[in-house]
Amino acid sequence: MSTEHNAFITETTIEPTSEGPLSGRTIAVKDNISTAGVRTTCGSTMLEEYVPPYDATVVERLTAAGATIVGKANMDEFGMGGTTETSAFGPTENPRAPGRVAGGSSGGSAAAVAEEAADLALGTDTGGSIRNPAAFCGVVGLKPTYGLVSRYGLIAYANSLEQIGPIAPTVEETATLLDVIAGPDENDATTHQNGADANYAAAADGNVDGMTIGVLKNLRAGADERVAAAFDDGVAELEARGATVVEIELDSIEHALAAYYVIAMSEASSNLARFDGVRYGVSGGYEGDWNESFAQARESGFGEEVKRRILLGTYALSAGYHDKYYKKAQDARAWVKQEFDDAFENADVLASPTMPVLPPEIGESLDDPLQLYQIDANTVPVNLANLPAISVPVGRADGFPVGFQLIGPAFGEHRILRAGSALQ
Repeated sequence: MSTEHNAFITETTIEPTSEGPLSGRTIAVKDNISTAGVRTTCGSTMLEEYVPPYDATVVERLTAAGATIVGKANMDEFGMGGTTETSAFGPTENPRAPGRVAGGSSGGSAAAVAEEAADLALGTDTGGSIRNPAAFCGVVGLKPTYGLVSRYGLIAYANSLEQIGPIAPTVEETATLLDVIAGPDENDATTHQNGADANYAAAADGNVDGMTIGVLKNLRAGADERVAAAFDDGVAELEARGATVVEIELDSIEHALAAYYVIAMSEASSNLARFDGVRYGVSGGYEGDWNESFAQARESGFGEEVKRRILLGTYALSAGYHDKYYKKAQDARAWVKQEFDDAFENADVLASPTMPVLPPEIGESLDDPLQLYQIDANTVPVNLANLPAISVPVGRADGFPVGFQLIGPAFGEHRILRAGSALQ
């Protein structure tokens, strides 16, 4: 790996195919997004030598817009983690908080922008994996509405939850990058027409006069008091600029984290079944029949966190437990979505601290998976509801960056970009 803080798994140069709004800009691409002829590892030994034969749609759109891709960014293995410490290629250090994690799973993407190894970056967000590292590294990260950006060429973790999105130093640059990658794609049937010619850059004008901001009480209440204080300063800034602030409480939020992990792990169990040493992944040199070779390939290719999530997901989907866990999780997901829809009848955007804690020290969370899962409490509800959200830096606490999360209704990226730009 390279860069001062291990932001890249692979350094490369993918030249632009034409001129456009990103001409002269360099971009880091998370290493689960396919790049033709450049290895794409997902941060895993399983895919250490995998070289895709084609570009993801977002990669084609970047190079067509004039961007130069300079690196494949480090990440938690297959996107499973919130600190980029589960990567087979080692952790990424936070450039803005030495000795601390960069967040995850798109930690390399955020760190590359924070240390100026790249002007912009792409990450993926399954349960907060763009917003988390953006908050910890003091940059801007946006998780788009599900279906706004093509997932063609993304190596899947949890199909119904994940989305590719931009990371940048400012809200305005984030909006410009979103303009490039958004829009329908014939290769991805889940994409929506709403992203075509949306002109998100024009929305980042900082004008929140008359806008209603709904502060999510239960997410603010669960945050570290230092984080909450910085968040409150951001709310006061929006109010000073003409926004109206109201408090909103969502009863379903307390069930969101458990529902998310049941659904995400179940989908991961299915998606990662193809990494068997025959179709994809580590192969060769194993003894015994197919079942024994299959087990050996997965034992040597996957890290501990990936194995844990596959086991839990397989259990949740197994006969006799499907209704007990997976079906209940989907019912909770529907409840979360309904409560968000109801909340937007009283507010234009919703707000909370992005992360409830400050960046942990490297190595602090690895021995406690439950602690690692709980730091996603403020971000996973957005993915369950398939909504857009942005994390914007809102000062520091004890010298560490703090992120301010703004959540919009489906395809309401214009609203969160407008409010986010007011904070910058």
